[in-house]
Amino acid sequence: MVDLTRRQLLSTSAAAALGASVFGVASGEEIEESDTPGAPSVKGSLKRFSTTAFGAEVTGPFVFEDGSLLYSLQHPEGKNPEPFGRAAVGYFSGFQFEFDGSNDDFPEVGIPDTEEKQRRVRSGAGNYEILVQGREPINGGEERLGVVQTPDGTDITQENFAGTQYGGAATNPDCNQFVPTNDEGTEGYLFTNWENSPGCVSRVPLSQTENGEWSADTENAMNLTNTESLREHGGTRINCYGDLSPWGTMISAEENYAHPRVSLKATVSDIVEAGSGEGLIGGCQFWNRPNPSEISGAIETYAENGDLESNFGPQGYWALTGVEFLAYYLGAERDDQGDGENLATTPIDDVYPNPYRYGYFVDFREPTADEPEAVKYYVMGRASWEAPDIEGDQRTVYGCSDGDSKGIYKFVADEPIPEYDDPMDVAGTLYAPKITNDAASAAESDSRNSPAQTPLDVEWLELGHATNGEVESWIAEYDDVTQADYLSAHADWEEGDEVTAETIKQADLTVIENGNQNYVANEEIVEWADQYESNGPDGVDEDLRHVPFLETRAAAKEIGASIEFNKAEGVDSMDDSQPGDFVYFGISEFNDALADEEGDIQMDRVDGGVVYRGVLEPDYNVSTLEPVITGPDFTDPPEDANDALRNIDNVYTMRDGRVLCCEDGFGGPARSYPNDGLYVYQPNVIVGLGSAAVGGGSTGSVPLTASSLPAGFSGARLTVSVSNPDIASITGVSFPDALGLTESSISDDGSSATIRVADVDTNVQSGAMDVELATLDVRADGGGTTDLTVEVNAMDDESGTAIEAETRDGLVVGGPKTVVGDAAPTDPDGDGRFEDLNGNGRLDYEDVQVLFSNMDADSVRLNIGAYDFNENGKLDFADVTALYEEVN
Repeated sequence: MVDLTRRQLLSTSAAAALGASVFGVASGEEIEESDTPGAPSVKGSLKRFSTTAFGAEVTGPFVFEDGSLLYSLQHPEGKNPEPFGRAAVGYFSGFQFEFDGSNDDFPEVGIPDTEEKQRRVRSGAGNYEILVQGREPINGGEERLGVVQTPDGTDITQENFAGTQYGGAATNPDCNQFVPTNDEGTEGYLFTNWENSPGCVSRVPLSQTENGEWSADTENAMNLTNTESLREHGGTRINCYGDLSPWGTMISAEENYAHPRVSLKATVSDIVEAGSGEGLIGGCQFWNRPNPSEISGAIETYAENGDLESNFGPQGYWALTGVEFLAYYLGAERDDQGDGENLATTPIDDVYPNPYRYGYFVDFREPTADEPEAVKYYVMGRASWEAPDIEGDQRTVYGCSDGDSKGIYKFVADEPIPEYDDPMDVAGTLYAPKITNDAASAAESDSRNSPAQTPLDVEWLELGHATNGEVESWIAEYDDVTQADYLSAHADWEEGDEVTAETIKQADLTVIENGNQNYVANEEIVEWADQYESNGPDGVDEDLRHVPFLETRAAAKEIGASIEFNKAEGVDSMDDSQPGDFVYFGISEFNDALADEEGDIQMDRVDGGVVYRGVLEPDYNVSTLEPVITGPDFTDPPEDANDALRNIDNVYTMRDGRVLCCEDGFGGPARSYPNDGLYVYQPNVIVGLGSAAVGGGSTGSVPLTASSLPAGFSGARLTVSVSNPDIASITGVSFPDALGLTESSISDDGSSATIRVADVDTNVQSGAMDVELATLDVRADGGGTTDLTVEVNAMDDESGTAIEAETRDGLVVGGPKTVVGDAAPTDPDGDGRFEDLNGNGRLDYEDVQVLFSNMDADSVRLNIGAYDFNENGKLDFADVTALYEEVN
């Protein structure tokens, strides 16, 4: 993404306010950076593939079917030698990943220790060849790549329009996704995000020659933003990263940095209780102000003149740049333009963008059509989205919102998204995170722990349920609001009156005190939260259901969600992800609200950031974020920081489980060189056990697997143990036929099993994934849960080299004894409650009747945890009702 936070903005007057955290809340409480344990560190291995040109970020990685790699050259310095001085997308000619899970397929590139090296794109394998460059003619000369146009075809650039623009037009290429049009994956369309305002998404035909080289057909390229399909949605803005959906389409993320209505850790309740938003209000409240991005300078003047108690910078105000250009994209008259200047007091009063139409995931359906259909998923929440990750169930979506004191969110559709004939019918539930483990909080654990050594336990708070069409209808209520409404609602002014500096001042001060009355009111958000706390998410009034979808961040804050993440810049899993796969989350800087004395997360500060991973559970939920890469402290010396991943941006998970890690930390401290790089993360081999819910007296199967074996496998000796033998015992071990020599022994009490295997026939090839080593038979001897642990006593690759492996424990849920008949109850959905009381393997009406008729039986009464379906800690007839509702 285009980083306009602490690193680049501190050198500007705007950033001085922003970086000094005069948002009214945070920085004074942020702890000093020190020598954090585990910073830097990696669980696995990390290898630098490339460094980019001076001034640029590494963004938009994509790996083709044959292993070819491309990425974007985003906003390089113009003084770099050609072709590295202009924004571009290029690929590494002559190199392909081998997809065997090993980083041995490329040599590491050294650090750029000379100016010549720093001013070009470098790699240890392959040459960076430019495919396309920003602003080059496309579409038969009718457009320029990445440049948005007005409805009459005028390029929206600062050469043609006076005013501010979020970065120069077509200077910030970001996400790239390739949609193939043949089975071989050698022809298709490259979709690229251009991170500006108005935003742009381009489509360029690509093809690969027989010798493996790629070429672009710019003559037939197009800017999708200039099509009517997207213009009808209000266009798009600040298109950052994205995803290739499981149904084969480009998903573009709108990083609407201007969306905050409150700054940093503030809440809407804080403003209501204070009776003013001074020092608390966010930038979006000034969206329809004439010259909205000038609000910071205006506030400084008001403070100097005594109209405000102190100067402050509303969070996200700087991202109001380009909002007026967005109005011209929609067809607004250029009434505020004169003599090459943007007139400060002339409101745009005919057409103006609706703020609630930006900050979403945009799906380009029918991607190979003459004009793809653009669909915005309003129901997935509004944020400064860096990236989405759509899981293999085609229902679960994780998203990262970039910026300070932001969130990671989850959306779960009622049905697989492609199964909705009309995308406006997509229905689902939006969730916000709640970090629950004491170790994440200095206040709860009495110690400030290192993020490198402390996982985060996550619960997901339901914000609301709606359809895409419902949310769009709520948004449409604000479509006709213009800059004239800002003045008429907040100042003694009406259309036709002269607009003076005093008029704008009066309106600004009214908005600071009472909020912007043209949009969702503060009182609506507070009332929604009150009803939520009293009645739950489904118990709010119909006229308040819009709040968590239009004001996602503010709503989540009001109900105590952990909206504390700083620069959540990446999320990705393997294509067609399945339960047991990893989802990776990149947090570019672990500081500010993550390292203070408030909230759910109060840990050590690591300015170099952290990469987490979570395991997809059977329902595609993620409940734990485990740190796997920790960046350097910015107080670290170059010998520690030069080869460490610093300020993670995009993450891209390849099909062999390795992860491409892009940097967004240009010019930061600690290193001896300024350039960002692309690293490849190779996870450790993970030897893990599955889990099973087993009815009392019955036996279930638990697999023992190795996640990946990049260097093959010769053999292993392992020990599996049951933590609580009163609940479960191991009764048998079986092996796959592929392993030639196998042996096992089980302790007399079934509490442990020793396993020895050898691949004497070399059936397990290098790069094999999800390799089955054994299957354990486990009997439930009592009710409750117990861990299954595995210890790797020895494990060698095919050359005899010891494999460094991590372990993953399994879980056995021992179920209750038989209630009726001969079959023990089962837990069909794996939630720890045994809905299948008759033991036939499914939930049906007979189970309700069995529970109702046996409420007083010992088999039920002595197993409250198994049958407490309403989760109130006791057994009562409300559990019968709850089970009945599950059946229906």
